[in-house]
Amino acid sequence: MRQSEVKGILDRWVIGTSGRSYMAGLENRPVIARAEGSTVYDTEGRAYLDFGSGQMAAALGHNHPHILAAMERSAATILHSTKTFLNVDRLRLHEKLGELLTPPLQKSLFLVSGSDAVEAAVDLARRATGGSDVLGLHTGLHGSTSFVTRSLSFVWSRRHHVLNAPATSAIFAPYCYRCPLAMTFPVCEIRCLTASMELADANFTAPPAAVIVEPVLSAGGVVEPPPGYLQALRDACDQRGMLLIFDESQAGLGKTGRMWAHQHSGVVPDIMVVSKHFGGGLPISAVCASAEVAERAVANGFFATRSHAADPVLCAAGLASLEVVVEDDLPARAARIERRIKDAFAALAREIELIGDVRGRGVLLGIELVTDRETRAPANSEAKAVLEFCENAGLLLQLRGTGDRRNVLRLVPPMTTSDEDIDRGISILENAIRAAVGAAKPVKRAAKRRPAQAK
Repeated sequence: MRQSEVKGILDRWVIGTSGRSYMAGLENRPVIARAEGSTVYDTEGRAYLDFGSGQMAAALGHNHPHILAAMERSAATILHSTKTFLNVDRLRLHEKLGELLTPPLQKSLFLVSGSDAVEAAVDLARRATGGSDVLGLHTGLHGSTSFVTRSLSFVWSRRHHVLNAPATSAIFAPYCYRCPLAMTFPVCEIRCLTASMELADANFTAPPAAVIVEPVLSAGGVVEPPPGYLQALRDACDQRGMLLIFDESQAGLGKTGRMWAHQHSGVVPDIMVVSKHFGGGLPISAVCASAEVAERAVANGFFATRSHAADPVLCAAGLASLEVVVEDDLPARAARIERRIKDAFAALAREIELIGDVRGRGVLLGIELVTDRETRAPANSEAKAVLEFCENAGLLLQLRGTGDRRNVLRLVPPMTTSDEDIDRGISILENAIRAAVGAAKPVKRAAKRRPAQAK
């Protein structure tokens, strides 16, 4: 498909995207024609390593054969079913997911997207507690397709939404590299949380309902809370009769090196959201809760559904995705990929000061670029140059950050990516960073090398 044809279709038939959106500029990007494993191909036959896992929903690899087989079996039987009847694939998925949840999480409800599930999780918390206010981190992202989810996605400036849902407000995120209180962990004693909760208490006009957080903040710059933060948040919620919601849409199901991101902290939420690669590439999400919380909410009138929620083909894909994660031990694979990538860029950071911070867990990693390590001034233009270099060299990734900062290179290679492809992606990205600072000699990483040692 020629670029002129693409532009003609976009100009005539497609509702445009705001220039403020990370999706802006589609007319200048490759048109994806097919994909397999960790590689996508455009309409001109050019191959790209996909270190974004699509929209983070191909973390099992594109077109995984086990997912395809489950879809084909379901498609030959039944694709869509009314929600007024159960179906076998739905029941099997409830059972399998329940077995993998961290107690007391036990029960689940299926929807279509992460935004759907977050909206349902908020309603579940409000019904279970009788409270109203929901707090979210100021660099958090929880969706864009509903009034509630976009109002809790503070990483996107709320003034761009025109209207926002009542009883939703922000608290400081524990972004230690850029502490909002200009303090240093651990001497700060997690003051970002205590100060936020003091202010929240002063603003509540009714009993509050919940706090929603990502255990690893993805779109906000791949930020992991410091040790003790999530436990302190758990305690703060308990003191106020609030429920704790973990949005594991982007961090769950093996991506961080454990089945669930909350397992790294030992803090179990009251409600958890699952989506992204839950369907192996198909749209399905889940809201999970303890039996006590779920039953209280239902007794107070809670329910949530969509026309295609729990369709057999989606549930079949969901069940197959869980089987792949468990049987192939993908959390362990994600942890090995983390060590390989972090070791490479920690070494490069000793040579190139553009790299300010390397962070994240598993295959959800971030490299923050700065023009000055002392002031930590964001290297927005350099990050954009790195992104463009990588795309031209056959590597896809995305820029993330907060406010006016778009200086964090977010890497999300599929957990099934081979060591050879990981090393190839590292080599392209190293060359891109060197080019951004004008380094003369690019590096060429060997296709195979000794596994990195765990830190």
